[in-house]
Formats: sequence, C-alpha cells, structure tokens
Amino acid sequence: MNTSDKTGANTSLVNPAAIPGTSLILLTGASGYIGGRLLPSLEEQGYRLRCLARHPNILRQKVSSTTEVVAGDVLDRQSLDNALRGVDVAYYMVHSMSSTGSFEETDRKAARNFSEAAKAAGVKGLIYVGGLGSDEEELSTHLRSRHEVGNILRESGLPVCEFRASAVIGSGSASFELIRALVERLPIMLTPRWVKGKAQPIGIDDLLDYLMEALRIPIASYRIYEVGGADKVSYAEMMRAYGRQRGLTPLIIPVPVLTPWLSALWLGLITPLYARIGRAIIESIVHVTVVRDNTALTNFSVRPMGIDEAIRRALAHEETHFAATRWSDSLSSSGTQKSWGGVRFGTRIVDSRALTVEARPEVVFRCIERIGGDHGWYACDWLWRLRGSIDLLQGGVGMRRGRPSPTTLRVGDTVDSFRVEAIEPNRLLRLKSEMNLPGRAWLEFEVTAEDSSTQIRQTAIFDPVGLKGQLYWYSLYVPHEFVFNGMLRGIAQAALQEMKDLDMSKIPNRQTATTHSG
Repeated sequence: MNTSDKTGANTSLVNPAAIPGTSLILLTGASGYIGGRLLPSLEEQGYRLRCLARHPNILRQKVSSTTEVVAGDVLDRQSLDNALRGVDVAYYMVHSMSSTGSFEETDRKAARNFSEAAKAAGVKGLIYVGGLGSDEEELSTHLRSRHEVGNILRESGLPVCEFRASAVIGSGSASFELIRALVERLPIMLTPRWVKGKAQPIGIDDLLDYLMEALRIPIASYRIYEVGGADKVSYAEMMRAYGRQRGLTPLIIPVPVLTPWLSALWLGLITPLYARIGRAIIESIVHVTVVRDNTALTNFSVRPMGIDEAIRRALAHEETHFAATRWSDSLSSSGTQKSWGGVRFGTRIVDSRALTVEARPEVVFRCIERIGGDHGWYACDWLWRLRGSIDLLQGGVGMRRGRPSPTTLRVGDTVDSFRVEAIEPNRLLRLKSEMNLPGRAWLEFEVTAEDSSTQIRQTAIFDPVGLKGQLYWYSLYVPHEFVFNGMLRGIAQAALQEMKDLDMSKIPNRQTATTHSG
C-alpha cells in the first residue's frame, strides 16, 4: 500500500491529532480515575473532544462547554457507531473493576465491540492503559485481562499505543488510598508476603504526560510501551516512603499465613477500599510489575519522578481535601451495576417522614448537602458503620468511600455507600444505595418553604426482590426508626444552629457600636 502523498512525505508517520483543534478525539472512561484526570488536560490544550458515557447527564456537569458528550455503551455495539463517527484517535480507558461474575468475558466483548466499531468508522489509532507483568508467567485474572484487552484491540488491525503501568500514585488512586490508610491507621502491621513484591509505581502526572504525548508521536510508533516511575520498590517500601513524609514510622512485620482472600478482607476492614477491590490489587501485587523494556524513555520526552516525589504530590492534594477524581468515581467500581430487566420486584416500600424547622430553605439544604463523609449522618453513626462493615464482609462497598467535597455535591458523586442520582439546589437530593442489597434502595430529601419556616421531608424507598427482599427490610424496621428519625432531627438542629450563627454574625461588635461623649 502506497502511503506517500504528492510531496513525497510518508503519511503513515503523521499523527492526525498532533495539532490540537484539527482533529476529533474520543475519550472513554471519563468518569473513571485516570480518564477523569485526562479530561481537563485535553480540554486545556484545546483538543476537539467527544466523551462516551453510559450516563451522559452525570458527565455533562464535569466537562467544558466545548466538549461533546454522547450516550453509548461499549457492550452495545450499535451505540458506538455514532460516538466514533469522524473520530481520528480514541482513548480506550475501559476496564471492569469487579471480581465477581465473568468480568473477563465482559472485557473481551467490550474491547471487541469497540475495536470493530473504531475500524469501521475509520479511526486512525487507539490509546489504551494496561498493566505491567510478564506474559511468560501465570498472571492474576485482572492483569491477564488487561493484556488480553490490548491484544483484542490490536486484532482489529488498528495501531494501538498501549501503556502498561504498575501502581498509579496520585491523590484518590486506589494504590495511594491503600498505602495512606494503612500507614495512618496502623503503627504496627502484620503483613503477608505480597508487601515484598517489587513494583515500579508511576505518578499520575507522569502517566497523564505519556497519554497526552501519545497524540503527538507518529501513528507508526504505536506499540506496547512499559512505563513506570524512577524507583523499583515493594509495597512495604512505598509505605515507609509515605511514613517518612508524614513523620510516621510503621513497624511492618511479614507473616506467611494471610491468603489473598484474607488479606483482601483485612484491607476492607482497615482501608477505604472494599474487599473486592483490595483482592484485585493484591492478586496483581504478588507478581513482579517492573519495566523490562525502556523504549518509552526513547520515544517519549517524559522523565518519570520517583516514589518520594509522587507521594509528595499526592499528599499536597490530600492535605487540602481535594482530589480531581477518585478510584471510586467510576460507576463500575461499585460492582452493583446489575441489570434489573425482567426482575419482578415486590410491592415498593416507602418510609416517609417530615419535620418543620424555623430556618430558610437554602440553610436547610446546605445542612442536607453536607451529609456523609467526615461529617457523618447526623445520628447513629455507629449503626451506619456497623451496616457498612456487614456490607464489606458480603463483598459490597461499605461506608468508607467518603465524598469528593465536604460541602457540595453533583450528580454521580459518591456519598459513602450511596451515589447522587439527582440534585436540585435548595429543593431535592436523591441518593441511590450501592450496597449489596436484595433490591433497589434510595434515600431522598425534599425541602419546601412554608412562610417563615421550612419543611424537610425525608423518604426511604426500597424495591424488594422476592421474599428475601421483604424480610430484609422488615428485619431492619426498629434500627430504621432510630436512624431515620434521628437523622431528620439532626438536620433540623444543624439548620437552627446555622440560623443562630447567621443572626449573631449580623450583630455589630459592641466596641465599635458604642459612642463615647467628650
């Protein structure tokens, strides 16, 4: 095939995305950790950007006005045709975080659908993030799936720039959250053998630089690139590196008896990660994940930082309670994205109660919007934690995912075991539970102005599946009475206190208000 144009230039070396604004880029996985960080970088550099999302209404709140968001699902082949039309280069940032069910088959189908649709649409190249690890050894199911997805993308015949990376260190990443929680909470750790396995962690900033530069290197240079930070370290050494910057000296005592399953359960109880995610990380950690091929240092200008600098940058964000994206942001991270099609629900159960408070609606709603995370649930926090621990033991998300911001919420944000499904400022907040439940559950708050007061209506909604679902709900009838009544009263009291604080702030300082006669 002749790839030369009339000037004699070899067009196979030209990347159509090399100049921002001249080509269309498709980003998948923009609601995930890495994709969510990549999104603003692409926007800031002026790329024409289109994002594929299963829930466009959630993502539209996070993109600029110049970014297009289209509905689509990598498991629905036909939905991809419109999304890929006119695209030059596409980022494939899709991977199941679930360790339940046939996630490998799901990933195969998704990769095959996407690569076939991209080929048919005339896409010039794909960019993908996989995982480090030698194909010559028996890899964990998650690492094996990452490699297999890359192979499926290449089988389409399209050039694929695949970055194989080890642990990603950045504020909000799963690996960093694991390290931070262990060192902060446990001065003495009995750790299994997996903490000794060598890895080559990469800072999120360096990984993003690689992903951005992939738009500028020639398409002909697309291949598998192994990328990592400047240091080859074990997880034990990462924990000590974190401790040095926080003035902590964790005592790490290795023991041989903890299996990956027990280790994952232990992580679920100690860290914000739940057991399912912890197990996926541990099964990958037991393999050596270091760079064996340094070609990336030749073909890219990126010079990766070491573990100390990566942790320092991550802490700079953590210390200000800010993270642009977190590992739990992705909808797939909950593992509860069940298809309820065809499921016969029982009679919907609605538990609604209301209370009137002498406070303005915007004040009341501010108190509601602060719910969860470090602030807590206004009442019976120990019961919430107990329920979260039970959910963790069942492989669920538990109550420790927290929330992105301590004061404001957006559709799609996590709030401990919930996710924001709808929010209307000063009027409504609806949270959908992502716990492991025999049915679907929501918690809703409505605020209504009534003359000089405000009514707060709190509604718990549950769609039980079969007898098991109904037994589950009614077995919690008494705890719900304490929790829901206490929560409603707590919100009202917080609103009253905020109104008092506002009134006090309007009273002039006595010294400045007093006049003295001569």
